[in-house]
Amino acid sequence: MKKKAACISIVCTLLASACHTGQSEKILSGSHKAQLSLEQASQLAALPLACMQTPYPNKLGQTLGSKEDLGEPQVLHPAFYGCFDWHSAVHGHWSLVRLLKIFPELQEAEIIRQKLRENLSTENILSEVAYFERSQENSYERTYGWAWLLKLAEELHTWNDPLGRELESNLQPLTELIVERFIDFLPKLLYPIRVGEHTNTAFGMCFAWDYAHSLGAETLKILIEQRAREFYADDMACPLVWEPSGFDFLSPCLEEIDLMRRIFSEEEFHEWMSLFAPQLLQNNYVLEVARVSDRSDGKLVHLDGLNFSRAWVLYGLAKQYPVYRHLLPLADAHVEYSLPNLVGDSYEGGHWLGTFALYALQLSE
Repeated sequence: MKKKAACISIVCTLLASACHTGQSEKILSGSHKAQLSLEQASQLAALPLACMQTPYPNKLGQTLGSKEDLGEPQVLHPAFYGCFDWHSAVHGHWSLVRLLKIFPELQEAEIIRQKLRENLSTENILSEVAYFERSQENSYERTYGWAWLLKLAEELHTWNDPLGRELESNLQPLTELIVERFIDFLPKLLYPIRVGEHTNTAFGMCFAWDYAHSLGAETLKILIEQRAREFYADDMACPLVWEPSGFDFLSPCLEEIDLMRRIFSEEEFHEWMSLFAPQLLQNNYVLEVARVSDRSDGKLVHLDGLNFSRAWVLYGLAKQYPVYRHLLPLADAHVEYSLPNLVGDSYEGGHWLGTFALYALQLSE
């Protein structure tokens, strides 16, 4: 990391500003409104339940080596064929596991357990592995779908339930393949991908790091930390005012913050933030919610996802470093704008946005 003497004074000045005139009490209390209720959990569960075994419409993202590669979605991907595309099916399964962990009394619990057991069978997962091992599919779902698969594996690993152990074991061959794909790919990626959609490098590395940290996968964890420093440690003045782009569901600037808060020491992180995004320490910082003009448009509705992903970054940042707790109302505002639109939303958003809402809400508490 570039060492600049000015960064220390910037940090001190902004920290002092945050604590001026009794503001420290406001920051430390940091009360905010976004919390997940049992009723909301039931509504969120309904979204993946409605699509996880629904084959059409379907966006395969397939590379054909020959006509023999063609097949029905549930044949090509017997575990993850619903919810329009593979990665949405994966994180739909994650959301159901997460909801069962938070609310074991959920009224949909039995049907959720049944569908999880049906989809994540040993046979189905081995078929998924076989698809990934096709010679022309080496980059399939790189790295967004990979990241969500590892998030699902992590959630199963930390679920204290016999079904969790069964499904974790069933998923293991695909989990190991995805870990290998990350380990093979990251050293070859010379430049990070700084976009607001699926291929965002920082997002994929965040979830892969979480998996590696939770399960003690040291080779993957060390590699991610090394590459994150090489990609991002010298970054400065991220242009948040340029965001969002029209189809974003991730913030390039905030996703980078989300990654670096995981791997930097506290001292390193504050020094880095003083150069990368010093405005976030200002008590009067404003980040307007992303507005959606047409929720029936599958790309424009991405901006609801951006509101949720921005919120989860801000919640995670404030939870780890209380000096950022003044950002909690901004996170809440982003959730409150998009959350009411999930119920009754068109399929374009409903097949995936529930997961984003859940991930944001779980970090808000």
